[in-house]
Amino acid sequence: MTVTTVTRTRADQLSSAQELLPQVADPMKVAPKDARALSKLFFEQLAVLEEGTHAYQYARNTLIEMNMSLVRYAAGRFRSRGADEMEDIVQVGMIGLIKAIDRFELSREVEFTTFAVPYIVGEIKRFFRDTSWAVHVPRRLQEARVELARATEELRTRLGRTPTVKELAELMNLTEEEVTEARLASNGYNSSSLDAAINGAEEGEAALADFIGAEDHAMELVEDFHALAPLIAALDERDRRIIHMRFVEELTQSQIAEHLGCSQMHVSRLLSRTLKRLREGMLTTR
Repeated sequence: MTVTTVTRTRADQLSSAQELLPQVADPMKVAPKDARALSKLFFEQLAVLEEGTHAYQYARNTLIEMNMSLVRYAAGRFRSRGADEMEDIVQVGMIGLIKAIDRFELSREVEFTTFAVPYIVGEIKRFFRDTSWAVHVPRRLQEARVELARATEELRTRLGRTPTVKELAELMNLTEEEVTEARLASNGYNSSSLDAAINGAEEGEAALADFIGAEDHAMELVEDFHALAPLIAALDERDRRIIHMRFVEELTQSQIAEHLGCSQMHVSRLLSRTLKRLREGMLTTR
């Protein structure tokens, strides 16, 4: 067979595939039963159509729209999450549907719905796993939290009491340290506002923020140091030296006088004048 013959055969296949594609006016209104039958036909043609062509895009987009009911079905499992999150859940489910369409092959000999639903649900669960935690924790601890919840419920039912860390470790085949770590990580799943009322308090009364932290008076010193630094830098060398000897080296006025070769009275006047200048500078910067 010549190259020309092969090329013509391929072109004939593409033309035939395009002709066999039914025109669906509104794919999203196709009943699920009809969608299953049509999907098989579209997948048959998608396998021979050239990617990037108008016909290929039409077939792929029609498959997506016809099977959106699978996304709504899968999203319904997570209805308890609330109406606010449902739109995000559906959008994430659509990503799973598109992945399933791109990876599905008729040679698998399974219904597309059977193949697609795990993809959709998996994408939604991945979304919750990656975004629902109030504090980010490692993936292994996220998974350990689920196992811990199951093991705790199983032992509580069996023992009639809250299980110990040792009992949980034996059931989960983990060390006691790993169980404790998983328990601590579980605290990162939910968070509460610091302004929320603590247990037993009426709304608007005592909140957690009322019991956390205290006023740090040292912050005033930090602010004073920042304001004082440029003022000291503006002093002449002798005045800076006197300030350093008095307040850093903690020398007496007499000792400073000996270093400078002057009287203690003169040091006192210089020191008083410099401190007055610094005080006035501090007052103007506040």
